Amino acid sequence: MSDVAERRNYDLRDEIKAYWSERAATFDLSPGHEIFSEEERTAWHRLFLRHLGSGDGRMALDLASGTGVISHLLDDLGFKVTGLDWAEPMLNLARRKAAGRKRKISFRIGDAENTMEPDECYDVVVNRHLVWTLVDPAAAFAEWLRVLKPGGTVLIVDGDFVSTSVLERLCGKLSAWGQRAGIFKPEAPIHSRDMMETHRSILSRVYFARGARAEAVVDLLHEAGFIDIEVDADLGEIHRTQAKNWNLFKGLARRSQHRYAIRAKRPDLA
Repeated sequence: MSDVAERRNYDLRDEIKAYWSERAATFDLSPGHEIFSEEERTAWHRLFLRHLGSGDGRMALDLASGTGVISHLLDDLGFKVTGLDWAEPMLNLARRKAAGRKRKISFRIGDAENTMEPDECYDVVVNRHLVWTLVDPAAAFAEWLRVLKPGGTVLIVDGDFVSTSVLERLCGKLSAWGQRAGIFKPEAPIHSRDMMETHRSILSRVYFARGARAEAVVDLLHEAGFIDIEVDADLGEIHRTQAKNWNLFKGLARRSQHRYAIRAKRPDLA
């Protein structure tokens, strides 16, 4: 890679880090980020149990852990959890939340593409809405394979938030119109125009700028050395519980998106 490319990637990573640092203060206010009902919590538990099994004290790494939402779900199931994020404001909130709930979750700063974690340390690696933001997913997947124990599992929960369908665009417009007209409650939080422009600018330059389709993620996982890869598009239970926090059209737009969970295994050397 050229020096120019290295500087460009470094700059983009810095922008991503700064963006999520600024988003930290309002992150937990958004449905789809924090858990807003026990019904939703149960739906997430079922997804994790389906693909990871019960924790039983096994080591779990939550990448791009943010305020610790996924870390707490894994802790509920008996995993020994480490949350890694590179935005200090997110980590500060995560630590306070864990202390308030008396959870023994370790949160520390780190880069999902270069974790600095020991080889073959974790039984599972989990992340939610991380892959679509990656600058170099091939390097990230190789890194996740490295930190997994032989036979360990990675679970990716993500989606294509770029290639919108006609239905999604229509529902999005109806939702926005209803909010402007006062028919629907405004979404919280409402981000500034500058923040939205920053988000669009970042999205246009990440690897999956055209959308993180499940099949493209699967191909990169295969190339990194993962096996037994399964795509689970049955996230309806989670989406139904989240939709109760939105107006009808926002919920329909959300459910029409290409969202998925991908489970993959590191080969067992034995």
